[in-house]
Amino acid sequence: MNSKKVAINNALSAGYTYKEYRELVSDHVIFKTTSGPNQTDALINYTKLNHARMKRLDKTTIIPQTYQTLFSNYQKKITWLVLSESWCGDAAQSLPVLNKIALLMPKLTFKIAFRDQHKPLMEYFKTNNAMAIPKLIIIDHTSKEVVGQWGPRPSIASKMVASYKAAHGTLSQEFKKELQVWYTQDKGRNIIEDISRLLITL
Repeated sequence: MNSKKVAINNALSAGYTYKEYRELVSDHVIFKTTSGPNQTDALINYTKLNHARMKRLDKTTIIPQTYQTLFSNYQKKITWLVLSESWCGDAAQSLPVLNKIALLMPKLTFKIAFRDQHKPLMEYFKTNNAMAIPKLIIIDHTSKEVVGQWGPRPSIASKMVASYKAAHGTLSQEFKKELQVWYTQDKGRNIIEDISRLLITL
């Protein structure tokens, strides 16, 4: 078995269901901690903020009927493995939407693993040489091969970030706030569109 498959198997074995992941994030908020090795005040505060975001999105995210039909009729057996951390703002905006999609797909297995516990795997799925999360890895149930990936952001948000970096070099706090506003206004639509297009290609 090659090293990538070993890393994937390790992450799947250690991975959490969405419900378990949410409970872990909730526990971090209660104990004023965060996932990952760096227990800084900033990351702890981001975890608290993200817990509130996910709690809201768990209640408010709605998959349009057209997409509900597409997802519920999807027959291929696949596994979704998402690399994430509790402090990641993009993950907080994306995971609840991915979960709502996953709940509609009867033959899908959905697992979440912490990036910093699985850095050998993350090395295979960098974005522009960065360990950017969330990263969705799609694995065929039969062949165990990676057949697709998505992340760390929806396609529109990715273009926004790329354009801003091209003009300014790094992301400012103001831009990061604007990005969160975009997520709120988009209501998960771009993620739903991205995933539907991706599934069709598999």
